[in-house]
Amino acid sequence: MDLSELKKVVEEVEMVDGHTHNIVSLDSSFPFLGGFFEAHHAHSFTHTHVVQSLCLKKNLKDIAELYGCENSLRGIEEYRKVNGLEAISSTCFKAAKISAILIDDGLRFDKQHGIEWHKAFLPFVGRILRIESLAETILENEKLPRGTSWTLDKFTEIFVGKLKSVAGEITCLKSVAYRSGLKINPNVSKIEAEEGLTETLLASKPVRVTNKNFIDYIFTQSLEVAQEFDLPMQIHTCFGDKDLDMGLSNPFHLRDVLEEKRFSKCRIVLLHASYPFSKEASYLASAYSQVYLDFGVALPKLSVHEMTTSIKQLLEFAPINKLMFSTDGYAFPETYYLGAKKSREVIFSVLRDSCIDGDLDIHEAIQAAKDIFAENSIRLYKLKLPVKSFGSTNTMSSTPTKTNIELSGITLVRVIWVDLAGQQRCRVVPSPHFQNVVQRNGVSLPVLLMGNPSFGVPILENSGLTAVGQVRLVPDLSTRRIIPWETREEMVLADMCLKPGEPWEYCPREALRRVSKILKEEFNFVMNAGFEIEFYLLKSVLREGKEEWVPIDSTSYGSTSSYDAVSPIFQEIVSALHSLNIAVEQVHAETGKGQFEVVLGYGPCTISADNIVYARETIKSIARKHGLLATFMPKYSMKQPGSGSHVHVSLFQDGKNVFMGSSAYGMSKAGQEFLAGVLSHLPRLLAFLAPNPNSYDRLQCNTWKGGYQCWGRENKYVALRAASPPGFPDGMVSNFEINAFDGCANPHIGLAAILAAGIDGLRKHLSLPNPVDTDPSSFGQEVKRLPKSLLESVAALNEDNVIMTNVFGVKLLVAIKAIRKAEVEFYSNHKDAYKQLIYYY
Repeated sequence: MDLSELKKVVEEVEMVDGHTHNIVSLDSSFPFLGGFFEAHHAHSFTHTHVVQSLCLKKNLKDIAELYGCENSLRGIEEYRKVNGLEAISSTCFKAAKISAILIDDGLRFDKQHGIEWHKAFLPFVGRILRIESLAETILENEKLPRGTSWTLDKFTEIFVGKLKSVAGEITCLKSVAYRSGLKINPNVSKIEAEEGLTETLLASKPVRVTNKNFIDYIFTQSLEVAQEFDLPMQIHTCFGDKDLDMGLSNPFHLRDVLEEKRFSKCRIVLLHASYPFSKEASYLASAYSQVYLDFGVALPKLSVHEMTTSIKQLLEFAPINKLMFSTDGYAFPETYYLGAKKSREVIFSVLRDSCIDGDLDIHEAIQAAKDIFAENSIRLYKLKLPVKSFGSTNTMSSTPTKTNIELSGITLVRVIWVDLAGQQRCRVVPSPHFQNVVQRNGVSLPVLLMGNPSFGVPILENSGLTAVGQVRLVPDLSTRRIIPWETREEMVLADMCLKPGEPWEYCPREALRRVSKILKEEFNFVMNAGFEIEFYLLKSVLREGKEEWVPIDSTSYGSTSSYDAVSPIFQEIVSALHSLNIAVEQVHAETGKGQFEVVLGYGPCTISADNIVYARETIKSIARKHGLLATFMPKYSMKQPGSGSHVHVSLFQDGKNVFMGSSAYGMSKAGQEFLAGVLSHLPRLLAFLAPNPNSYDRLQCNTWKGGYQCWGRENKYVALRAASPPGFPDGMVSNFEINAFDGCANPHIGLAAILAAGIDGLRKHLSLPNPVDTDPSSFGQEVKRLPKSLLESVAALNEDNVIMTNVFGVKLLVAIKAIRKAEVEFYSNHKDAYKQLIYYY
């Protein structure tokens, strides 16, 4: 039997490591030998017997061979010290051929690196949220109002709130409920949980959650969130920490949870091969559709024979598409390398024997290897990450292999950017070229293309963006996604750089990151944002031999028949957005004929800006697939209502909404100052939020679009609406809405401008004027009219010589103004030219 092809795939397939922990600095107090034993007290590593174990001897030999250094603990530690952590991390990850890792950062080490640090070595790094660590952090650090104490309801409100606030940023949840045994009570009472909370608070500091009833309560609350957001839940089973009771670590104890109907759709991952109960875990995965298996830590801490036995037991009953690889790598990059190396050896041995025994043919075994090492995790955790191949053990292959194309099925990659006129553009490169060159070095872009107005590609000499010079579009691999409507292709958002790692001063994504960093460093706030996207769906008709685009229906706001007519399209749109990890909160027919709205979930503004780019791509592309044209242009027809991209803005601190407050306005002091800053700068903000002359055909008085510089509570007439959505306490304002934002705006530039205005309000402690609770047009001179045209907005922008210049820089601001003035001149001279915008936006 020729097993060479199977061996090649096992050795070369790039792995998705589904469960790991943070790497520590070289000067961490955590000892190097701690990466190879479960006994983590310092004195445990001084005994002679520890360094005599077969496991350690084999692991040291493998590391020495990788580094080409002396085969001894001293020799390896000297090599690590001389070469530095970055160099050895790069060596280990390349040799391991790992493309993605999911990090549980709830296991705390001295001087451990954050998740961002790991991204320098891997295309994708995701976060696993350990629920018990979150609970401990809340009880340890959360400050309650004076005169109040912890109650179960108060804890639950904060705990669940924090889980939901980060649900869009994590890959899964994780529980170490085995501390008190896996016989989890899914119906623990509030009285029992309250008593457990009290016991936990009375125990010694720092807080450590060990009370069984309280752990069970935390677990069931987390499962409800996991099911709501379709997040898997990893569960630590069997060997690991020394304080566990092995008798209570058998995964059979989880059957009460698995049988609970309200959790029937929550996918549960049993970690660590459930060793030594691997057969039991295998049975559960076969009997319960929601159970999956992970074999991290079992490899490489067991003997070769026992590792092989454990994997064979996992496959005794369990479907192959439920078994997933991880290293459980922690503290040291060498643990990742060893876990990957041993896993390849053992999986090949198991699959080879299966072929010899006749259980699998070669092709089935090859697919099993691909599934176990990568594709099962990609599907379960919805990573949307292509699986690639490496050539040698130490360096990335310079030429794509046949395996590479077959594994991922990806042929082309769209590198997407948004220019200063808000137009979404892309360069398309073949997947092998992307993997070998573009993902590291980017693709070139003439600088003049960033200065294009909406009507063409003239060179605007006064913009500073001329025909001289090139920049690079460097892919941000964290945004890399398989395209739902064209699964042979991927798309990725690009940063604009002079060279990799050196941002270009005209880059919109960098501008938003820069101003977000200011908010975080000065005030410890994060601005969250959520968009409501309005658009028209148009169909093509022939009239007197000419093509015209007309609305697909003629019904009114909220019409059920209107939605019913396009339900299949929205089924596809919503499904595609969810597959891109973009939450959809609502879909409905809008006021205009053929007009609809999709409401996206909120999140950190940098992520929300990326999400709306992908959302626009999704809506336009799927509409086109159905023979329709989706347009986000602000005023598609002068006879129909306009379309906006209303944005809701709030401030968060440590996962908690701090925009709310108990003042007369229902906002905190910081919330009022931030809103006051946005209000004071609103005339000049329009140059960023409503950047096309057509935008001002939409922003007319008496159209609910806020033509006046004022704010109000739940008042659709005003430009800034303070909102109190369902679920928030009466009178509390959770966020404010800016309805001037439209589909011509570059979302990163627009949000950066809003953020800059809000920061100015915080710095100057600006006060809000009284809210307006009626149509402001009836106030006469008492309320200032906002700019009625783009020309007026640019004039207002010229009045600000400090705030926006400091945020965007002189050159970027000059370019934006030049593009806006060119738009004004062109559309003034070409009265019907605006009709072409349906194709551009």
